[in-house]
Amino acid sequence: MSLRIIVSLLLLIMGWGTNEVYSQTTEGKKMKFAIAIHGGAGSSAKNFSEQAILKRKSVLENALNKGVAILEAGGSSLDAVQEVIVILEDDPQFNAGKGAVFNAVGSHELDASIMDGSNLACGAVAGVSHIKNPIRLARLVMTETRHVLLSGTGAEQFAKSHSVDWVEPNYFDTEAAKASWNRYQNRLKQKDKDTSLLDFQNSLAEPDWNIGTVGCVALDSNGNLAAGTSTGGMTYKKFGRVGDSPVVGAGTYADNETCAVSATGVGEEYIRRAVAYDVAAQMKYRGVSIQQAIDDNLNSRLRKGDGGLIAVDKDGNIAMGFNTGGMARAAADSEGKFEVIWGER
Repeated sequence: MSLRIIVSLLLLIMGWGTNEVYSQTTEGKKMKFAIAIHGGAGSSAKNFSEQAILKRKSVLENALNKGVAILEAGGSSLDAVQEVIVILEDDPQFNAGKGAVFNAVGSHELDASIMDGSNLACGAVAGVSHIKNPIRLARLVMTETRHVLLSGTGAEQFAKSHSVDWVEPNYFDTEAAKASWNRYQNRLKQKDKDTSLLDFQNSLAEPDWNIGTVGCVALDSNGNLAAGTSTGGMTYKKFGRVGDSPVVGAGTYADNETCAVSATGVGEEYIRRAVAYDVAAQMKYRGVSIQQAIDDNLNSRLRKGDGGLIAVDKDGNIAMGFNTGGMARAAADSEGKFEVIWGER
């Protein structure tokens, strides 16, 4: 029986762990590879059934296995990040790809980005409605254009000239996302005339919004870092709204000199504070550890309840943190670590 299987069984027996912040250090020893995944920060796992928890962890484990297999075979961090995110985009449990939430007019607009830490190359798409796997299109923007971000119909026109899976918008429909949209719409009808629409909308956050954004960060055997993030955005978001996931420096960042970062949470706050970049900048200019940089952003720069972060540094140290009730996450490295966690505060 492999070490990975033994570790996975032990984690299952122990309840998969409940710590608010997960971190791993290698005490100065550079890893051959390291990888981390998130499936959204938000409410505690205790708000879900045991079956739902195990189902989500199973998909995270499958995605982690895919990433590890690529990295163990000497594959690139970019390939690992992309293929991990594709698995999560194809699963309706997450607010990315198949499970994307509905916007205010009852349609879907998906965002994604990917970044290569070896040369700071990056690509992103925003507001696409026909692209089965936005992360793949984001990578094509990076490799096949001189641009960083393409949006809406322009991004989809670009997709038609490449081998990108095209779907009708109703492909992304799920019962869970539709139910969330209906609840939001019904609550809007209850607004008091003396309450501003903005204040009222801010009070309508779904308690289970952790069924959300997905992301992956990885370090490969060549010392290259990569990061990627994909999302369906916010339930009942205004048509055309763009969050942090396709904004390089806010929701995604990678630089071989420091680290790779992917974010999940309230995108507007991550954009305002350039959070993903700030993690790398604190490491570079303040000389802090990757965990210290994440903790500072979650505890000092972001508001309580804003979300979470995953990151891996140039030596393979993995750090994860969140200031919400929980965050679905997973991590592995070349020293045998293999963990899948949906933690609570």
